[in-house]
Amino acid sequence: MGFVSAILGLWGFGVGISIGLVIGYYMFIYFQPTDVQDPVIRPLVEQDSKTLQRLLPEIPQWVKNPDYDRVDWLNKFIENMWPYLDKAICKTVRTIAKPIIAEQIPKYKIDSVEFEVLSLGSLPPTFPGMKVYATDEKELIMEPSVKWAGNPNITIAVKAFGLRATVQVVDLQVFASPRITLKPLVPTFPCFAKICVSLMEKPHVDFGLKLLGADAMSIPGLYRFVQELIKDQVANMYLWPKSLEVQIMDPQKAMKKPVGILTVKVLKAMKLKKKDLLGGSDPYVKLKLTEDKLPSKKTKVRHSNLNPEWNEEFHMVVKDPESQALELIVYDWEQVGKHDKMGMNVIPLKELTPDEPNTRTLDLLKNMDPNDVQNEKLRGQLVVELLYKPFKDDEVPHHIEDPNEVQKAPEGTPSGGGLLVILVQEASDVEGKHHTNPFARLLFRGEERKTKPVKKNRDPRWEEEFTFTLEEPPTNDKLYVEVLSASSRMGLLHPKETLGYVHINLADVVNNKRINEKYHLIDSKNGRIQIELQWRTSS
Repeated sequence: MGFVSAILGLWGFGVGISIGLVIGYYMFIYFQPTDVQDPVIRPLVEQDSKTLQRLLPEIPQWVKNPDYDRVDWLNKFIENMWPYLDKAICKTVRTIAKPIIAEQIPKYKIDSVEFEVLSLGSLPPTFPGMKVYATDEKELIMEPSVKWAGNPNITIAVKAFGLRATVQVVDLQVFASPRITLKPLVPTFPCFAKICVSLMEKPHVDFGLKLLGADAMSIPGLYRFVQELIKDQVANMYLWPKSLEVQIMDPQKAMKKPVGILTVKVLKAMKLKKKDLLGGSDPYVKLKLTEDKLPSKKTKVRHSNLNPEWNEEFHMVVKDPESQALELIVYDWEQVGKHDKMGMNVIPLKELTPDEPNTRTLDLLKNMDPNDVQNEKLRGQLVVELLYKPFKDDEVPHHIEDPNEVQKAPEGTPSGGGLLVILVQEASDVEGKHHTNPFARLLFRGEERKTKPVKKNRDPRWEEEFTFTLEEPPTNDKLYVEVLSASSRMGLLHPKETLGYVHINLADVVNNKRINEKYHLIDSKNGRIQIELQWRTSS
């Protein structure tokens, strides 16, 4: 009897459930509520910012923040290059991790740790936007927004005490806002010496972790603990102002610090050609090192002499003997007008043996183009004596100096005064009514200095340095800087034109030792000039 009751109970339960589902379905279909109101539709422009962010959480940074720029080209580039970047990055990770693992595992009595599988998957990271900061220093600052919802497959095998275990990382998500600084910017490829990476906020990191084939992140409390632990550890190491610094170039080479002294003795010239109408020439020699912004050095003028002797000695600071060369040009001096070029030649410093005197007789050429047939014409010869002396190891500074650090004044500077250094860097948006060949003119305590003119350029770059040795600090002095344009032709109607000027109070540079600012030019619509000032003292 009990068996029969159980059967009937089960049958009744099944029939009841079936009838209930059918009745419920028909009631849902045929008995719709009549008081349902249509939703209120409002245009997006009427929504506040919080509502918009809640409705559209994936708005890219370039939409929410006008300081961010779109970088769709970068995302497209990474997308196409990702299969190759994946292999290259994984190969680099294996190479870097192998010696580190080999050094650490003996401390924990582990037999081996190796990557069984290492792949970053098929989904590349994306950059929703990027912000670039413009500074007056020699650096480039970028803040990209990085999002990576990847499908990597990283399997690590660990062997210890005769047992083997595998750990697999899958479904990785990383959202971060790093600040990348390239500094200092240098004139040697890749044009920066160091990369500094900081995080502007704690990153979001989410991933799956399989241990022995089971999902370890499903353990209650472990997922949140691991996620917060990673955030805190990464933030402690790299959250701004802390940073990860990666040296790209040797600081000595990057900053182009002096590595030796080149002594050049200009002895004589022979068989020079006549340039003057009366059948003579007034030769002198200009010499300088390539890649050097210092002005050229000159010998004395030897009047009416086609075989002059000078025997003058010059010393030049060498910064890169592998790429620099000594440039020698012979000119014919003219009392009025442009000095005529008589010939030239170049000596690469890498051809010189250190600490060995080298006397050379150089054929004067029109230019350094080996295919120019005019170089076959005889123009005379120049005899020079060279000696390159590299600094010894104990003479080269090994510490890395701050590029913004102000140097001390040289010996002989007045004890109560110092050296005022003015570096005229560049100008922007300067334009004349009749011509735009801008140069800068400095006026300080009655002394005038000028940069070289840059032809037909609204944004000239000079990078020229001027120094003034002073008996006392220029606390109450002002520096007058004027940008002018000179006609490139013999223009009598508009020979010169003022493009703007500025008065700079020097009290700030005395107090701060160094300032580097852009100044708006007076009497110019949008013109600005960037000038770095330094006050160097012997103490």
